[in-house]
Amino acid sequence: ISRAAKLFNEMEKPYLTITATGNALTKAVTAAEVIKRRFKGLHQITKLSSQELVDEYEPLEEGLDKVTDTRNVPCIEIKLSKEPLDKSDK
Repeated sequence: ISRAAKLFNEMEKPYLTITATGNALTKAVTAAEVIKRRFKGLHQITKLSSQELVDEYEPLEEGLDKVTDTRNVPCIEIKLSKEPLDKSDK
């Protein structure tokens, strides 16, 4: 929250982007809501996606195959701007 205040006030940036994956999604949404309450009149565009992660594990013993685990992790990108954002950018 203090970083957002620095970006908007001291550095005079027109927008900021909050990104998160996995379990951090709720923290990103909470942070965005707190920032919106502190700085009135912000515009928001939120993008949701998923990212495929592949974990590969080496065996501890000789002669065993590598084990791969593929999973999809949710991702969020929240853009908060002082100026109106392009509504077609959804």
